[in-house]
Amino acid sequence: MSKLWSKKLSRRRLLGSAALGTAALPVLHETVPHQSIHNSLAAATGGGNGDHGSADTAHRGAGHRGTMGKVDHAANGFDPTELLRDFDEGRVRNGVREWEIVADDKEIEVAPGVKYAAWTYNGRVPGPTLRAREGERLRINFINASSHPHTMHFHGIHRDVHDGIPGIGAGNIAPGKSTTYEFDASPFGLHHYHCHSTPLADHIAKGLYGMFIVDPKRGRPKADELAMVMNGFDTNFDRENEVYAVNTVAFEYARKPIRVKRGELVRIYLLNILEFDLMNSFHIHANFFDVYPTGTSLEPTELTDTVIQGQGQRAILELRFPFTGKYMFHAHVSEFAELGWMGFFEVV
Repeated sequence: MSKLWSKKLSRRRLLGSAALGTAALPVLHETVPHQSIHNSLAAATGGGNGDHGSADTAHRGAGHRGTMGKVDHAANGFDPTELLRDFDEGRVRNGVREWEIVADDKEIEVAPGVKYAAWTYNGRVPGPTLRAREGERLRINFINASSHPHTMHFHGIHRDVHDGIPGIGAGNIAPGKSTTYEFDASPFGLHHYHCHSTPLADHIAKGLYGMFIVDPKRGRPKADELAMVMNGFDTNFDRENEVYAVNTVAFEYARKPIRVKRGELVRIYLLNILEFDLMNSFHIHANFFDVYPTGTSLEPTELTDTVIQGQGQRAILELRFPFTGKYMFHAHVSEFAELGWMGFFEVV
């Protein structure tokens, strides 16, 4: 196949052409070898073996035909439903809030039967959601148990020697070595951390990232709080994603909807850490939410039903559900939705 023809037949164009008819499918799979991904995702949404369909097919499959097959969360060592409300406040000793974070290599399952050789913080993807209060002194004891050099780079305000980048301070942490990052929690808001070793895209795409929440001193109104990390996985190493998800497992919140209470304030901490795609989005059906970009203000900037984020962008979303029932949420990009990034809220 010529270079020009390969360039024209990008994965996205081929996936789009597949919706036009089955004639495009042989070309699709000759050029982009990820048939097994489609089979697994189709099975997860009840679409049958090899059912490419459209985003609507995936939505109808997940919403009305039920799901078939599921990921082994016990083998993964984490459950996406538990990750939603798992906020790690560490422990406070001598006035310092402290965590121990271990980087390691680990195979995880990102869709039924689809394994991925990940790099993890504390054995999970995303890493633990660290939580502190504005102005606190923080200490992160980082241990590299992986077979590759890694770091931890925190978004926020701190000295350069604690920035977790190669060549400054402790720099790259070699396998078997450790270091300590220490700084004050500032500013308040929704931040994140990730490995900053090179090649940077690979270290992020492999799973070395997580949320970092700094609560304002005055606090926020009581709410049912949910941590949602939008991510994806390049399973065939072509530097394009074949699986998209929130909190790692494709279609998990379609198979097991997120339960919330009618009328209760729901606060979503939303982070886009997707690599190899320029943008990601979050759209909810039959409702609107207040948007607090980066969470650094206590006043919302917009009331909407869709938010768009580049990589590393984040926002706090707040809403209430006035009615009971099942309400879909998904990326407002059909390809992302049909490859795993969709789910439901179940309002009770």
